[in-house]
Amino acid sequence: MLIGILAALLAAFGWSLNFIVPFVIGPYSVFDFSLIRFFIAGTACAAFLFSKRRTVRSLTGGDWLITIALGLIGYLGYFLALVGAAIYAGPVIAPAILGLVPVVLGIAGNMRQKTVPWRVLIVPLGLAAAGLVLIDHRPVSDPAIRSVPIGVTLALTAVGCWTWFGLVNQSTLARRPAMDAGVWTALITLGASFGMLCFTPFGWYFGLFNLPQIGFGWEQAAPLYIWGIVLALSASLGAAWAWTIAARRLPVALAAQLIVMEAVFGTVVGLLVHRRWPSATELAGMTVLIVGVIAGIRAFDSRRHVTSP
Repeated sequence: MLIGILAALLAAFGWSLNFIVPFVIGPYSVFDFSLIRFFIAGTACAAFLFSKRRTVRSLTGGDWLITIALGLIGYLGYFLALVGAAIYAGPVIAPAILGLVPVVLGIAGNMRQKTVPWRVLIVPLGLAAAGLVLIDHRPVSDPAIRSVPIGVTLALTAVGCWTWFGLVNQSTLARRPAMDAGVWTALITLGASFGMLCFTPFGWYFGLFNLPQIGFGWEQAAPLYIWGIVLALSASLGAAWAWTIAARRLPVALAAQLIVMEAVFGTVVGLLVHRRWPSATELAGMTVLIVGVIAGIRAFDSRRHVTSP
């Protein structure tokens, strides 16, 4: 269980780096970044799968289809919606809304797999909700905020993508106990890369990419390439691999409690990029969120000791 908790926290930190993408890549668009990131991640995963070709040959058509769907919705769709939310809603509101994922996923997970009684979850989920409300309390005059309605809509879309991904990935792995975690992660990432590759001609045609105008040279595109490599290794590969481990070792509702840390980490790195300190309410919100996570861990850990033989 400790390995699962650490893996979930590592995944949360890796994914939290997504929130700073729009603010560190210069004049390039998020589609430029997505192309670089998923090209690097997809290439690495293809090489890895080639080294595991004996295992790959044993995969069924269903394995390929479900991992492509998980990659398209849970990786690519989630990333684009999340980054869009950060652009329009700013560095604090977007992570706060994404923090709804643990609440939604925890409720859905415990409905399917009643790990603990509902009364035990009231306090942790209540603390998480209260923390989100405090973090979200930010004046609309914040210069980093472009459009709260658009940002919130995109953030809720990301919540939907991640909730679907978490539930489907958990149940699918439960039916494949012998599946190699690295191979599974690589397949999902390859699915996201395939989706981005298919989208590129259409995005190029409609002018969603800035690379043709600005250029591919290192002098202009260094931040794009550097952050593309960083996110490909940390979020697309490292965090995804860590989450696969966590999904196997933790019940869905506990994993949902831990992934709330993505909102906390996302807020912290967002504030660092914008070079400002958190307000009193933001700091209080992050503290309450962490308390909620600890309460959730204690609830599930105590339940594990009670039910263990």
